[in-house]
Amino acid sequence: MHPFRPLRAALALFLFSLLLSADEGMWLFNQFPKQLVQSAYHFQVSDAFLDHLRLASVRFNNGGSGSFISPQGLLFTNHHVGSDCIQQLSSAQHDYMANGFYAASPAEEKTCPDLELNVLLKIEDVTAKVNSAGASLSSPADANRARKGAMTAIEKECAASTGHRCDVVSLFSGGQYHLYQYKKYTDVRLVFAPEADIAAFGGDPDNFTYPRYCLDFSLFRAYENGVPVTPADYFKWSHEGLRDGELTFVPGNPGSTGRLMTVAELESARDWRYPLTLRSVGGLIKALEAYGAASPGNLRAARENLLMQQNTYKAYTGFLAGLRDPQLIESKRREERQLRAAVDRDPLKRKLYGSVWDEIAAAYREYRGFFKPHVLLELRPAPGSDLYGIARHVLRYAEEKPKPNEKRLRAYADGGLASLEQQMYSPAPIEVSMEIAVLAEYFRLLQQELGSENPVVVAVLNGKSPESAAREYVSTSKLTDVAERRRLANDLAAVRASNDGMIRLARLLDPSARAYRKHFEDQVEAAISGSAAKIAQARFAVRGATDYPDATFTLRVTFGPVRGYRDVPFTTTFAGLYKRATGQDPFRLPPSWVQNKSALDLHTPFNFVTTADTHGGNSGSPTLNTKGEIIGILFDGNLEGLPNRFVYTEDAARSVHVAAQAIIESLRKIYHADRILKELGQ
Repeated sequence: MHPFRPLRAALALFLFSLLLSADEGMWLFNQFPKQLVQSAYHFQVSDAFLDHLRLASVRFNNGGSGSFISPQGLLFTNHHVGSDCIQQLSSAQHDYMANGFYAASPAEEKTCPDLELNVLLKIEDVTAKVNSAGASLSSPADANRARKGAMTAIEKECAASTGHRCDVVSLFSGGQYHLYQYKKYTDVRLVFAPEADIAAFGGDPDNFTYPRYCLDFSLFRAYENGVPVTPADYFKWSHEGLRDGELTFVPGNPGSTGRLMTVAELESARDWRYPLTLRSVGGLIKALEAYGAASPGNLRAARENLLMQQNTYKAYTGFLAGLRDPQLIESKRREERQLRAAVDRDPLKRKLYGSVWDEIAAAYREYRGFFKPHVLLELRPAPGSDLYGIARHVLRYAEEKPKPNEKRLRAYADGGLASLEQQMYSPAPIEVSMEIAVLAEYFRLLQQELGSENPVVVAVLNGKSPESAAREYVSTSKLTDVAERRRLANDLAAVRASNDGMIRLARLLDPSARAYRKHFEDQVEAAISGSAAKIAQARFAVRGATDYPDATFTLRVTFGPVRGYRDVPFTTTFAGLYKRATGQDPFRLPPSWVQNKSALDLHTPFNFVTTADTHGGNSGSPTLNTKGEIIGILFDGNLEGLPNRFVYTEDAARSVHVAAQAIIESLRKIYHADRILKELGQ
């Protein structure tokens, strides 16, 4: 594991430098810096090239990215992005996580219970429409609600007229609003997955490190009306593979970044928001480890959940380390001082924007007083519990759907209702014993953070221990039955009168959760969004439209060469994998890899690194050469790259990819997946 090294001040971004770091940028497809690529790499990016990247790229709505890679709708993503479906399809008799999966024929492809895919068709700037809704309102809270209502109305109108998924996305913290129109696929079937021991080789110890040796990919297929989709755009496989120094493009959906945060926002994340996240996730990891240690069945059930929580914990540890680096924070203070000075020098700009930084700082001081209950009851209640998520959706669906569309909580507006219903009515199995374990940990967290005397905590526990209370709520619930969910969600009177254990828990938490949500939206979000939008306008006024917005789990494209760092080579090989293997978890190879070692070309490139500017949510993004051909797939970053959430550097920060050659070599010589190889033209 590579230790985190403080960022050097010389690598910080400076506000008034019009030249970005060479490979920086999670670029919008409609604002791509063609000239920057031309100047740095002598490659002309055409509109046709960008359109092809956009239309062949796919968003996995469970939090990752992917792409079409054949004219028969074959899909390419990470194993860890596909693991939701792989785990849901697994059982004690057929453990596809442990043993892998290969559909040797179309009839053997298995339908994922609740996976949704999105292909971005069109982007439209609707900033004027959204902002006009609140322009005449003097109250920031009223204006904030009006803007949200306008976003909901725009989405509904778009969905009704096109039949597509339509999302209004806030960019630059409200400086711009874009309408994203997506083609949606909900019939998605598993085609291939390697064993988890090779897909996540090295486990948590190797996560966010390099060199790496992971075969982190899986294959799915999109269907429509019962037949495979025939996409007009898909990525072909490179026959040459990767080369050191070659330029790559990585289209995908980075989740969230904080590069445009004010210093007040960064300090709040450093001092109190991220530490709460780490305490919450750390406790959940311990609970899942204890649960998994009890039996092989528990270990199988907990594996995906545990890996996800471990990944989150390690990521936030890196984010926090970056924010605690004095040089990073000082570079951000310098940027902010320079922008404020430029604003103050112009009387008109000073009048329009001069106070906005202080307004954001005041909003975060307000938020500090109630952020714990807001996070624990509203934003991230009962983390790791599928059953509680379902219960809250059932309750809120019943309460929100009778309201006028623009008055509902945004998650329950008509535009996204079909996607919500797919999640809520998913037939995916629920492991009741694990639900009890994670719910008990949540109750312990509430006691620890809110206090045992907090009225919500008192009501939830009702004199019981966290374990006893969790067992009662889960054991008296029928929400594992999809039909029961449908019955309650569509009958407000029934859900309000229900004695179902998880519904009762949701009813106990929801009044306080809604109250803290309203307080946040009216007193904090309204002030932040209004002021942050003005900061974005100030940036545009001072330096022009040279920036890219922070990530929003919407499609972006980034670029950078294949390049090692310090004394670390740009690629690993199969030979290195076998040297790294110890036979003990998490460095244990599946039997198929032990038995077929002699068949492999051990010099085959396995994992490699690039300077591409990626972040969480990019997992599963195809790695493409300048011909638009696949040379790999992104699956991770390194520890040195975690502070890139706030400021981009390329000294040692790297994105980590699986090489296309490794995938083909393993499909041919380990898995004998002839049907797939033929479909890929290999």
